[in-house]
Order: sequence, then structure tokens, then C-alpha cells
Amino acid sequence: MQKELPRYMTYKQAMQLLNIKSYNTLYKYIKQGLRVVIISGTKRIDKLDADKFMEAHKI
Repeated sequence: MQKELPRYMTYKQAMQLLNIKSYNTLYKYIKQGLRVVIISGTKRIDKLDADKFMEAHKI
């Protein structure tokens, strides 16, 4: 059974949620508008923002 991901995910956890294998793809998503939370140099991606990003890019 897979462990529940935290609301504020590391890049690696966000890649798992988004089902992508490459950091390059994640960086492309960030350039396209996926929001990143930065606190004291630590970068996290909010689960809610990841969901909104995917929803906004449906075709």
C-alpha cells in the first residue's frame, strides 16, 4: 500500500503524484505555471496547486 503524500510535497513526491519520471518534465510544468512554495530556500509544491494545474491543462 502506498503512503499518503503530504500537502506540501518535495519535487520527488510531486513527480510521483503527477506520474512523471523526469525532473525536466517537472521544470517544464513549473515554467507553464505550476506554483512552487519557497521558504528559506526549501521548495515545495502544494497538492492543491498541482491538482489545479492539471485541471487547467485538460483538453
